Formats: sequence, C-alpha cells, structure tokens
Amino acid sequence: MLPFVVMGAVAVVDLASGPSVGYFPLVAVGPAFAPLVGGWKRTACVGGLSLLLCTALSWYDEMTNLRRGATILVSVLGITVAGLVAVSMRRKREAELDSVRSIAEAAQRVLLKPVPRLAGRLRAAVSYTSAVAEARIGGDLYEVVAAPQGVRVIVGDVQGKGLEAVETAALVLGAFREAALDEADLIQAGRRLARSVDRQLDGDKFVTAILAEASAHRVTFLNFGHPAPMLLRDDGTVELPEPASYALPLGLGAHGTAEPEPYDAAFLPGDQLLLYTDGIIEARDHAGRFYPLTERAHLLKEHDPETALETLRQDLLQHVSGPLDDDAAMLLLRYR
Repeated sequence: MLPFVVMGAVAVVDLASGPSVGYFPLVAVGPAFAPLVGGWKRTACVGGLSLLLCTALSWYDEMTNLRRGATILVSVLGITVAGLVAVSMRRKREAELDSVRSIAEAAQRVLLKPVPRLAGRLRAAVSYTSAVAEARIGGDLYEVVAAPQGVRVIVGDVQGKGLEAVETAALVLGAFREAALDEADLIQAGRRLARSVDRQLDGDKFVTAILAEASAHRVTFLNFGHPAPMLLRDDGTVELPEPASYALPLGLGAHGTAEPEPYDAAFLPGDQLLLYTDGIIEARDHAGRFYPLTERAHLLKEHDPETALETLRQDLLQHVSGPLDDDAAMLLLRYR
C-alpha cells in the first residue's frame, strides 16, 4: 500500500497548500516504491495512476503550459519505465533464489534425515534450531538407528559454523549410520566412528559427541567431550549421568587421546532421556544468565514428545528474548 499512501498524501498536502506551492512533483515517489513488491502490471498501474494524478495536480497548480510541468510528467514516466525494468530483474533473481533454496532443502533433508518417531520400544522426537536464518542444518547433528542390539543414537556439535561445519556433520553422520548397524556393541561402534572421523578431519577440526544405546531398561553412553545427557525420572527427579573422566572430542585422535569409557544408567518406562548440544545450556539472557535446563525439565511432561520439545524450545527462545547465537539441537527418547 506504500505507493498509494505516498501519492495520496502528496495530493492532500498539495491541495491543502494551494496552487502557489506545488508539491505535486513528489507524486513520483509512488512509482519509485512500486517495484519493491508485485509484478509489472501493478507497477504499470501505479505509474499510470501517478501520471493521471500529476496531470490533475499540474492543472490545479496552473502549470499545464509550463516547461516544468512537462518535465515532471516525463520524469514520472521515466521512473515508471525504470520500475518495470527493476521488476523484471527482481523476478529473475527471485527465480534463481527459489532454485537455490529448493536444492539446499533437498541437500539438508539428505544430510539430516527426520528421525523415526518409533524406534524399537522407544519414541523419539527432535528439535533443531539453526543460528543461521532459514537454515535447517548447521554444525549440530543427530541420528537415531534401530540396531539389533538396541536403539543407538548420536548427538554432536561440530567446531565452527557455515558450510564447512555442515560438511563435517555429514561425514560424522555417514560414519555413525554405518557403525551403528555393523558393530556388535557400542564401544566398537564408537571406535569405528572415531577412526573414520580422524582420517577425514586430519586434526584441524573436532566434534563433540555423545553416543547412547538403550536396551533392556538400561542406557549406555560414550561421551566424546559432550555435555552430559539429562535423565528425567518418572517421579520428576533429574539426573545428569557423567563419565568418570571425559574423553577428547572426535577428530583429535592424532594426539594419542584415550578412548572414552562406557558408563550406563537405568532407563525405565516413564523415564525420559534428553540429549542436547551446548547451544541449549550456553544460551544467555540479557543479564548473562545461562539457560537453566534442569530447572525447566518439568516442561517435558507433555504427553506428546514433539509437543514437549517444542514447549522447551519456546521457553529457550523466551529466555534469550531473540534469535540464538549458536545452533541448538535436542533429542528426546521415552518409552512408548
């Protein structure tokens, strides 16, 4: 509505000021705004209306026979023609952008596939918020694999941001999907994942990650320098299972680091397991306070796991009162 509002305002001011002032040249601002939205028909309509309005106001201001009035009409016509050219160029750029977006969305779906809602006896839900506007994947990663030995999952965080982080995330996910299905236990899967990542990252990047395997009412963890998972018990108590000592992240095997020691915890019907990245617990409010995840654990009591994670995500965004500075991923597991 901006072009019409501008032209209407100019006409009202010109009529109110009288013929001696002559504000009608400002009507040309209307066609200048027209190419911002809409197509060439709308731009031509605005230009035609502007010409009619200029003609009427020039007659009112007694400038029909003056060179200035004719120059102003030619200027409005020129701005309209320029607007039509701008619309054509804008449409071409929009078509190119739509093509790039469609390719990017397809690539993101391949790299970060939707997790299955049902995996064995477990239900799974994921929430991902990228720090990059309109992006669906960044430096955080997650996957759920229903292996014969149990449900195996990974949540990780790649060092850095941008396309390089996305490429590294794709490498880790591909290696995990193979290892989770081929290896007999979680330790062997972790070793295979670490070897694959070490070969491909060459020690210049690293990935913090936590692997988990849920089976027989127990959950086993392998922690590669990642934040501790959160277990929400059926009675409302919260636990943060941690290893005796943290191993270094994936990709630093060239430094001769020790392997992570597996550790486990009870995981019973009614319990919930939340794996997350540091974008959750390191999110700050305006006062610099970190997001108190354990104090917000009660938000996961929603019956539907997707709804529970969305409630927690909205509370996180309310805490920071704006967009996140880092990618934030959450993976929730609970029994059916």
